[in-house]
Amino acid sequence: MLTARKLSAAKLKERRDRLMPGGVPKHIRCYDNGGLDAPEGTADRYTVVFTKANCFMGSDRRSPHLLMNESPFSPQGIGMHGESESPIDRPTYSHLGKKIRFADLPEDCRRAVVQDYVYYWDLEGV
Repeated sequence: MLTARKLSAAKLKERRDRLMPGGVPKHIRCYDNGGLDAPEGTADRYTVVFTKANCFMGSDRRSPHLLMNESPFSPQGIGMHGESESPIDRPTYSHLGKKIRFADLPEDCRRAVVQDYVYYWDLEGV
């Protein structure tokens, strides 16, 4: 597997621009279950599924995801990583909540997603 670290700085920047146009991760799906105030909501209100993640494209095809509340970096917050052996974000997975845009996530959640995405796609150093 070719990693971004073997690419020139220009190619790495081009790759990052392609995978994160405008700084927005391209291969993710975001969900909001409404939190504890919603009838079916949970404390880990937001779920972000990383689709086509570079480091998970081996033979086992795992599906990484991030579960969090609005404060994933806080000691009292929630920011849990998980993975599934099969895709978890098909329409039948309505328990994840309503599909939302990346921009609709709270700022700290967006930061957590970008950190993971950069790691998964080996985009560090740009």
